[in-house]
Formats: sequence, C-alpha cells, structure tokens
Amino acid sequence: MQLFISPGACSLAPHIALREAGADFEAVKVDLSTRKTEAGDDFLAVNPSGKVPALTLDNGQSLTENPAILLYIADQNPGVGLAPAEGSIERYQLLSRLSFLGSEFHKAFVPLFTPGTSDEVKAAAAVLVKNHLAALDKELDGRDHYVGDSFSVADIYLFVMLGWPGHVGIDMSAYPALGTYAGKIAQRPAVGAALKAEGLA
Repeated sequence: MQLFISPGACSLAPHIALREAGADFEAVKVDLSTRKTEAGDDFLAVNPSGKVPALTLDNGQSLTENPAILLYIADQNPGVGLAPAEGSIERYQLLSRLSFLGSEFHKAFVPLFTPGTSDEVKAAAAVLVKNHLAALDKELDGRDHYVGDSFSVADIYLFVMLGWPGHVGIDMSAYPALGTYAGKIAQRPAVGAALKAEGLA
C-alpha cells in the first residue's frame, strides 16, 4: 500500500493508524502547491482533487477521504481494535464522530490555512474553531477516549486536528481537558513514529 501524505496535514491520521495496525505501507510525500510527489509523479493521477490523504491498495484501487480510509485500516486489522464491531451502536457513534471531524471541525480551520483569506473571514473562522474546541473540551473532560471506552481511529483523527490551533494563533491553554487528552495520545509509540517520519518530532 501507498499512503500519500503532506507532513502535518490531516493525512497524519491514517499514517498513525497504519502504524498502530502494524501495516506494511509506504508513505509518499506530496507537495500540495505543485501536486507532485517527491519522485516528481503527478499526484492528480491518484486523486483528481489534489488533496491528501489518498491510499492506494496493492490491487491498484484507491481510497480518499479520512473517514473512509481510517475505517478501512481499522476493518482490515480488526485484532488491533481501532473501531467498534459492525452493527453495534458504538460503530455508529464512531461514524458520527468521524463525520463531525471531517465535515465540521476540519472545515472550520480551512480559512485559517488558506493564503489570501481576509482578516474578517479569519476572525470568524477562529471564533468557530474556538466554539468547537470549547464543546470538545467539555465532552472529553475526565475521559480518555472520544468514542466509547477504547482507543479508536476517531481519537487519532481528533488528535491530529488538536495540533493545528497552535499553528494559527489559537491558545490551547483555555482547553485543559483537550490538553490532557492529547498528551496521553502523544505518548503512543505509533504516534511518535509517525511524527518522526513526517519530520514533526
């Protein structure tokens, strides 16, 4: 398998998940400004949207979008326990959280990372991000896991996005529960290995 990534982007989530699963894969870095891989290949041939992550399977098929890729990784490695069993209410709670992270929380950051965004739009985006952070801080107060009672791909995805506020000038000290939560996840060996591989540690 090949996982197409950009260091520190949301593609860090499946990168961590693959390492958690002990999967055999190659991480391929993509320059998102040129849509070229480190080897000079056209990334648009893999994902026409030009966005990471993309996961190319050994049979040549590809998957895009974090919720789908994360669930695929979890389901291909059920013994690792990165997702609840199919058909369980916990499974649908996981899907709910993954959907929120991908469609609401992630989207709120986009104006803060987009060059040329006006100060007015950035200010509104920062308020929205802080609102999400406050709600997540309340939800995770005293809890170790985002869904149910065990570590899952939802924890991985949330952990990755909790690393973004500091890069856009949002002070995370106002969200102590999230700091405690992310700090525990950061101690996982697979997380450290992925961060090191992406040059982030």
